[in-house]
Parts: sequence; structure tokens; C-alpha cells
Amino acid sequence: MKVRQLVTAFSFLLLSGCSTSRIIHSWQSPNLPLKKYDKILVVGLLRDTDQALREKMENHLVDDLREKGYNAISSIKEYGPNSFEGLTEAIVLRKLYESGVDGIITIVMLDRKSEVYYNTDRMSESPDVLFQRRFWGYYSSVYDRIYEPGYYAELTKYFWESNFYEMDYKELLYSAQTESFDPRSAERLADEYGEIIVADMAKRGILK
Repeated sequence: MKVRQLVTAFSFLLLSGCSTSRIIHSWQSPNLPLKKYDKILVVGLLRDTDQALREKMENHLVDDLREKGYNAISSIKEYGPNSFEGLTEAIVLRKLYESGVDGIITIVMLDRKSEVYYNTDRMSESPDVLFQRRFWGYYSSVYDRIYEPGYYAELTKYFWESNFYEMDYKELLYSAQTESFDPRSAERLADEYGEIIVADMAKRGILK
């Protein structure tokens, strides 16, 4: 059943050409301040081995915020790859206040999973009807297809969480959990993620 669900989902993506990322759940505070933020900092929290992906995720979200008219900055570009590592809360907050940051969006990779699925492209054509009439003809025809290299393939799923914090009151105003389903590239993953997060924040009234 699990393999069948993977095949269905993957086939849908191939046929529809739709986004490989979607929001699973999002929430906004009932006490949203009526303000337009002057400067939003985007902070990616990923492992050291994923720093290239972190940079792309930050950059694309920054670009999408700027398209909405917001002044947004990347933590890597502003503070370097280690950002606030080893610093106290007081020091970090002072840095942010001094630079005019009044909103923060975090990007966290919660999990990354790889799963095997059946490559249905290799089985899309039925064996010739003449081969189907006899067991061995059918068996040998299908056997060759199944055991050729490439019959099995691997899907990668990314699970993300983004939070938005308002600096004046230091409160969480928005949170979203997102799934990215086997994106073709890190560039596409980052591009889609930025778009859906900014769109959802605007829809929920976080971004005016």
C-alpha cells in the first residue's frame, strides 16, 4: 500500500507539473499587530553539510519578501554562515535592534527522508499479447523489465518549519510546517518554498 501511494503521488507530480512543495499546517496569532515591518531577517537553521541549501533557502525567501515591498535580508549575507553561534540572547537582540530588524523568519529542516518507489515508466507498456498467452513468455518478458537497472528509484522528502517573530514583543506570530516532495534541484526547492510561505503569510494577514 505504501509503495502504491508513492507511485500515485509521484505520477501525479510528473503529469501535472505542479509544485513539489505544499504547506501541511499553518497558524497565526490571534493578536496580530497592525504594522508593516521595516526590516525582516531570514534565518536558516540547517546542518553544516547543508549550508549551500541554507543559502539558497534564505536568498529565495528574501527575494519573495522584497517582491512584496519589504526590506528583507539574509542572515548569511548580513552576519556570516555562523550567524549567532556562541552569542547570548542579549548580544543577539542588541545586534538586531541596532540594525533595525523588527521581524524574523526562521527556516528549519525538521527531517529528510528517502523512500524507494516503483518506476512505473518501465512498466507503462504491457507485454505483447503474444507473450501473454503463454506463462513463460509473459514471465520472461516482465522479469526482464523488473530486474533491469532503474526499475527501482528513490524519492526524497523534506519536512520544514518556518516561524515568524515580531521583535518589539518578542512573540511568535506565525508558524508553518511544509513538505517538499522530491524537488528536481535545490534551486527549485528554495524557489517554491519562498513563494508558498510568503503567499500564506500574506493570506493570513501577517504581511500587509
